[in-house]
Amino acid sequence: MSGIVARVLVEPGTPVQAGDTVVVLESMKMEIAVVAEQGGVVKEIRVREGDFVEEGAPLVVLDAHRAES
Repeated sequence: MSGIVARVLVEPGTPVQAGDTVVVLESMKMEIAVVAEQGGVVKEIRVREGDFVEEGAPLVVLDAHRAES
């Protein structure tokens, strides 16, 4: 779903587990939690609060290998 980035809840270096909320989008007056599909460490954030994003756009890049070590 496309929408506006309401909040970014992580920063580079943050460890996350599958299912953790990393970004909150606002669309049609609703807030939608975007969750990590897998565990890892946040490597890069590609959006800022207020950005408009299309469905399927990469928002956060995880380094899954760092979580295993």
